[in-house]
This record gives sequence, C-alpha cells and structure tokens, in this order.
Amino acid sequence: MSGKKRITLSPVLKEHKFIYDLMKNTTSDYAFMMDPVEGIFLASPSFVRAYDLPAETLENISGVLGPFVYMQDRKPLASLFASVNSLTEGRERQLDFRMRDAKGNLSWLRLKGKIGLAKDGTPNLFAGTISQLARRNSADSVTGLLNRYQFVEDLTAALRTARETGGGGGLLVMGVDNFRTVNEAFNHEVGDIILRQISERILQNIPRGLSLYRLDGDEFGLIYPDADEEMLTEFFIRVQREFAHPQVYDGRQYIVTVSAGMVFYPQSARDPLILHKYAQAALDAAKSGGKNRLSAFSKEVYNRWLRSLTIQEQILQDVKAGCRNFELYFQPQVAGDDRHIVGAETLLRWKNSKGRMVAPMEFIKILEETKTIVPVGRWIFEQALRTCKEWRRSIPNFSMSVNMSYEQIKDLSFLEFIDDCLKRHDMPPDSVVLELTESKIVGDMKFVNARFDAFRSHGIKVAMDDFGTGYSSLASLKNLNCDIVKIDRAFVIRILENHFDQKLVEYTVDLCHSIGMTTCIEGVERPEEYDCLVKICKTDTIQGYLFGRPEPQEAFEKKFLGL
Repeated sequence: MSGKKRITLSPVLKEHKFIYDLMKNTTSDYAFMMDPVEGIFLASPSFVRAYDLPAETLENISGVLGPFVYMQDRKPLASLFASVNSLTEGRERQLDFRMRDAKGNLSWLRLKGKIGLAKDGTPNLFAGTISQLARRNSADSVTGLLNRYQFVEDLTAALRTARETGGGGGLLVMGVDNFRTVNEAFNHEVGDIILRQISERILQNIPRGLSLYRLDGDEFGLIYPDADEEMLTEFFIRVQREFAHPQVYDGRQYIVTVSAGMVFYPQSARDPLILHKYAQAALDAAKSGGKNRLSAFSKEVYNRWLRSLTIQEQILQDVKAGCRNFELYFQPQVAGDDRHIVGAETLLRWKNSKGRMVAPMEFIKILEETKTIVPVGRWIFEQALRTCKEWRRSIPNFSMSVNMSYEQIKDLSFLEFIDDCLKRHDMPPDSVVLELTESKIVGDMKFVNARFDAFRSHGIKVAMDDFGTGYSSLASLKNLNCDIVKIDRAFVIRILENHFDQKLVEYTVDLCHSIGMTTCIEGVERPEEYDCLVKICKTDTIQGYLFGRPEPQEAFEKKFLGL
C-alpha cells in the first residue's frame, strides 16, 4: 500500500468541477482551480503530464511547483498564490514565469485566473488557465533568457520603430572573458550553472522594460532604444562592478570578467544581422584589447574582425588539407663559448590563399582559440623531428626546439604521440626540446610540472621560454621541473648601458646552473651584446639575429650546414 496521502477535493472544488471539466476539454491551455481556504489545487491532466507533477489534486502548490520553477520566479509565484485570499470578486491575477518540463526544457508560462467569493464575501475560489507563451518561449534552456531567434525578431522591431519615429538606440553584445577556463576548472554541467549565475548578475542591472538575450555560448545581447554612448557606458560600468570580486560556486571561487561591444542604430546599420555583426566585431576588439572593457564599433574595427574571420576560415581549410600552406622556419642556436651551431628553434609560418605571409601573432592566436593548434602542433613535431634526423648527419648531437601550446600540454595523448614519432624516425628523446612560454607555466604551475615530469621521465627535455617577461620571479625557478631556461631579450636589451641588468643576467645564469638547469639567452642582435655576455656569464647557448634570422629549411641548410 502506498504511503502517499490521498488528497480529496474540497466542497467548493467539487461544486465547481463541472465548469473546470468544461474548461479543460475546450481549451488547449492548462486549466486549474484552487481553493485558497483549504489550500487545495486541481491541475489538468495535461499539465501534470507535461511537467511531471505527482498528482492532479495537490496541496501546498507553491512548494510542489517550486523545484521546477526558475529560481528568480519562485518568489513572485508563491506571492501570487498567497495573495489570493485578499482579492475581491472578479479580480484577475496574471503572472509570467519560467518552469522546466518533464524533459528538463525551460519554458515561459502565463498563469491567468479570477477570484470567486463565498456568501460571506470571502474568496473561496481561484480558477483560470496556464498557457504557453509563444513569444517568450524563445527562452534559452540554460539561462531562462530570451534566445537568439527572439533577439533577431526584437532587434528587427526596434529598427522598424526607429525608422517610423525617426529615433534610434544602441545594441550591446557582451561576452564572458575566459569562460572556457571556468568550464575546464569545473565541468560543463557546473559551467551551465555558473553561466546562469552570471546571466542573473547581469540581469540585475538591466533597465526596467528591457530584455537580456543569450546569443551564443557565453555571449549576451541588450537592445537599448533611445540610448547614447554615455548610457551604454554607464550600464557596462555597473556590470563590471558586479564582477569586480571573485564569484563563488559550491565553496569554490572563480574569477570572471565581461567585455562588450556597442553599436548604434540606425546610423551604423538598418539590418538586424549586420548590426549584430558590427557589435560582435566591437566585442572582439574589446577582448583583443585586453578584456574587461567596452569597445565601440568603427569601420576599422569591423575590417580587422573580417580579416580575422577570413584567416580563421582559411586556416581551418588548410588544417583539414593536411596543414597545407604551413611551413617551418628554423633559427640557429649556438654554443655560448665558441658560437658553433648546436641546434635550432622551430618556428611556424603560414601563407594565406593569396600566398602572402601572415604574422604569427595573428594566426597562432586563432589556432589556439579554435584548438586546431593540437593537430597543427603534431604536424610541427613530426616535421621538426624528420628534419632533425637529416641534419644530425652533419652535426651528430644537433637538437631541435619545438614550441608547445598549453592546449597541447592538456592533450594527455600528446606524450604517446611523441614516443611513437621517436620510434618511427629512430631518434633518441634528447634530440628534441619542448618549449612552453613562461606565462602559461606560471598560470598553472602544479599541472604543468606534472606534465613536464611525464615528458622528462621519457627522456625528453623541456624548456621555459621567454623567462623574465613579467610573470614570475627568480625564486620561482626552484619550483619548476624543467631542464632549460630561455632568458628573454628583455634582459639583454640594456645590458651594455645598465650594470644592474648585467648582474641580473649573471645571477640568473649562475642560479640556473646551481640547480641543474641549462640556459639559453635569446635576442642577441649585436656583437657588443655577445661580447658582454661572454664576459659576465657562462650561458650554455645563445640565440638571436647576430647568429641568424629564422630561415626556411633549404636556406638554413645552405647557410648553416653547407648542404
């Protein structure tokens, strides 16, 4: 026998049930009746099925619906049911709220009902319908916000109004900075919860009468009629303040910031899709400019964004075609004492569809953002190892340094791939050095050290690149599990004029040697810099334009190997 309490209809609900039955059989909406005195709620069978409710006859309706209702809407819904006792006859109550159905999908509903009174004038019946809202059911299932489709409809309507009235307004597209990092630190399910928290924080600052839209991923939109630059800027500053301090989820802190792009209509565009693109271009400029900032649309901003999209499209095509149009360049590394060549650093170059070289800082950023750096990184390693094997015929202990992305470090199958490459090419592990920039190392020292230890246990040397660019101190070297420290040109650039810089380089090299690391000083461009370095320290290797610029394979072989 079930332990569940069977709830019976109150006399007033029994009295009016024929009207209720008529309602539920003649409308596509969900009919309901409620006895506010007894606290009994009668829900239509279709509503019970759609939202997986425990029964048609329910007590404590606010408590029953609460777990299914969107958090922000629970209090208003409970207040509505609690206020029924104080309403007068014929008084109508209406509320729009969000609720998850049996499949977990969030949808907007509208509860609409009227009050009936007993003979003594007290409310004894609340009856009406709960309907699906066609417009508002463009709701995003994660955040409960209106989605991209409704955004386009509403932006179209705003542009139409501006055309008819001669007015205008602003469009703001916001993006959460580094949200992918938050997703990876927790997991995607928790990431959805955090995204919902973020959207609620933004929503708190939305001016009355306006809507916030979830567009794609971690992007949000705000259509702001009659707004000028000052108004949008003031709104964005309020949003910035919301995220000025670490956020907390389940006892764990996380840090997020928000960037935004703004554009104004109708002067910038009269088409909703074009206007949205312009705002996205401005958002991209804000993120590229350092994040946690607001950027305004301009033709220059848009052209840079289009160029970036074009590069991205071409790169993805080239990666699919087996890294077509990619090429390796090599820069020599020489011994610190006698300047003989001991190795080279591998540098990636790429030509666009017109055969023009694109700056590495442009296309490498795109490779990392799209994670295509993982397959491209494997292609680089394979080509570099093959080339190293050829060059070892001329210089037996020649080693090849290969730059790694943090995305490759996170690829737990990368070490297996390296081992397989070394076996296939019959090369020893010490023929390659894996380099990772200092900023990536210091950002997650514990994880990177674990990965470095895995590489080193297989005999592969690892190096910290660009040491001294501002992310760490000399003291951090003791916590770093690497073999080589590459000292950035920032140490070298004033070495001839500044005694302090001379002592700093000398001390850094000596410290590395004392803890079993070797050093490579980068960016040596003049003979006087080399002479000074030789006098003050005994660095293991040196690299820079003085000894050779990056060259393609054939040119490198002719110039440095005599092949």
